[in-house]
Amino acid sequence: MANIIKESSTRIKTGVVLILAMVLIGYIDSYFIMWLLFGTMLMISISESKKLFDLKSDSIYIYTALLWFAAYFYPNPEDLIFIVAIGYASQLAYKKTLNKKLFLPLLYPTASFLFLLSLYNEYGVMTLLWLLVIVASTDIGAYFVGKSIGKTQFCETSPNKTIEGVVGGVVTAAILGTYFANDQLSIVVAIIVSTIVAFASIFGDLFESYLKREAGVKDSGNILPGHGGILDRTDGYLFGGIVMLVLLRIVI
Repeated sequence: MANIIKESSTRIKTGVVLILAMVLIGYIDSYFIMWLLFGTMLMISISESKKLFDLKSDSIYIYTALLWFAAYFYPNPEDLIFIVAIGYASQLAYKKTLNKKLFLPLLYPTASFLFLLSLYNEYGVMTLLWLLVIVASTDIGAYFVGKSIGKTQFCETSPNKTIEGVVGGVVTAAILGTYFANDQLSIVVAIIVSTIVAFASIFGDLFESYLKREAGVKDSGNILPGHGGILDRTDGYLFGGIVMLVLLRIVI
């Protein structure tokens, strides 16, 4: 019991610090600072993904750093992922010695962070806040509804997740997300976007759980006391951000 209380206390303290940091960065609203923040998170995530994908080579850091540097100047950062993929494929075809697993961190988490940067670049910091509210409310709603009335297992990847909890999380996200939605959207469209992004965040969480189970680890890292690694905290955003950007480009 004492360990549970201590862990919960640490988790809450870390969560408060993260929230305050996000509020400060959002208030400053600087593209450079946001690029630097996402870039730092990406490089830490690459380190964590190396463990999940069992990668030994450190060359992935160089490729990722160069890609992220270019992303600062290019108007559509997510496009660059295809350039790097072509570079990987070309080396693989020419040398026949390139580790094929290097493609995996390119897709997860690098592509997702590029989409998050594009989301901020195109729609501003308030849209990132909208995404944060959707993912956070999905997690919170799913937790409380699942704990109170959850009985039916959602899937084998995450045995603790229930269908009732998932529905509760999505409904919570649809309600709260609509309140923080882009002003250019109608209420109906805001509800639809919030709902779809909420579902995407759930599967982002499931994908991270799957990777950790395959790698035989509890957390992707330990940089965030009580929370684990960067990937443990951003898994829902890494899927949700991609889906939100695509949807907003369709409806706006």
